[in-house]
Amino acid sequence: MIEEYADRVWRGEEADSIVDNGMDGKGVQQIADGLGWWPGFGNVIAFETEGELVLFDTSSGFSAARMHQDVRAWSGAPLTTAFFSHGHFDHVYGLGPFEQEGRRATVYAHEAVGARFDRYILTNGYNAVINQRQFQAPNLRWPSDYRYPDVTYRDSLTVRRGGLTFELFHAKGETDDATVGHVPEHRLLLPGDLFIWVTPNCGNPQKVQRYPREWVYALRRMASLDAEIMLPSHGAPVFGADRVRQALLETAEWLEHLVTQTLDLLNAGARLDEIVHTVRPLDRYADRPYLRARYDEPEFVVRNIWRLYGGWYDGNPARLKPAPDAVLARAVAELAGGPAVLADAALKALGEGDERLAGHLAEMAALAAPGDAGVHRVRAEVFGTRAAGEMSLMSKGIFTWAASESSKIADA
Repeated sequence: MIEEYADRVWRGEEADSIVDNGMDGKGVQQIADGLGWWPGFGNVIAFETEGELVLFDTSSGFSAARMHQDVRAWSGAPLTTAFFSHGHFDHVYGLGPFEQEGRRATVYAHEAVGARFDRYILTNGYNAVINQRQFQAPNLRWPSDYRYPDVTYRDSLTVRRGGLTFELFHAKGETDDATVGHVPEHRLLLPGDLFIWVTPNCGNPQKVQRYPREWVYALRRMASLDAEIMLPSHGAPVFGADRVRQALLETAEWLEHLVTQTLDLLNAGARLDEIVHTVRPLDRYADRPYLRARYDEPEFVVRNIWRLYGGWYDGNPARLKPAPDAVLARAVAELAGGPAVLADAALKALGEGDERLAGHLAEMAALAAPGDAGVHRVRAEVFGTRAAGEMSLMSKGIFTWAASESSKIADA
């Protein structure tokens, strides 16, 4: 039963999150009469009500055909309505096969979703590069066409379909265009990506601004709804009002702790460097399976808080109008005795366990000698080692990408 599976995930005996996709490929799971949950990279929540099919989120283009097939095995009712929890690719790209059946669904979303699609078109190449790097998918191509919503709202909206009420409200968190859904007939909470079974994705180093204080508010507002079931758009269901409330409130407290520490230091005039290496997450929730730093990381959240409230200047005057990285690297290499000396120092730091220092030295060596195969072998070793030791997908993706860049140069 799905309740037993969800209990194992809650206890940390199985992993199911935005990173783990524990039930991917298992088809639609029956949650209650007329309520189905399709697990994938971007879950879909399906409702059958009075002869209509309604979807909350629609997954990605990569899984659209399989999702359509699985949902159709669960319900043959015509799709009349879809809700986008936000505008990320893995939530908005699965409508095609349904609409090819000959009926256009009515799509509801927050008013900022359309602006997000416009931005994706404007930065198509950049989004391809950063997602190739983040997910280690070198052949990934970013789409340039989007299914824009038919009905948008600003603060809140109530939609009635069949025998169900969909109470929607806007929230900021991972995105500025998030929609939270509440279906009182099922005592069901639909948090979208505001709960993803890992620490909040609030500091992604390659993506646009995130909103940690507003995320805290949204988590507490969701907890106040006293839902019995929570079906996030990534990761396993949560059953039981006590567990839903605990997961939301503890996540809020974890995130608020980072916000408070960061703002206190920012207001005291500390530099970003000091803040990043001072602020730490709450220890008492370290064992929670929904607060593991498997995707994002606390120090990335800290940087994002700085970006939101402090701008891009980090407090170091040398970086206000800096020399090009390669110029600085060549100067340091010359002082050290050459790029090879920097590379040797990087290996020494790596051997002594100082991977952060090793990263700086290896990168400087490669910038100072961009065609040196030996230097790039060192850079590949340093960042390959760093990738192997990381838990979060963000860090693994960037470090692995860097190691691969240097391996190709060294091999050539």
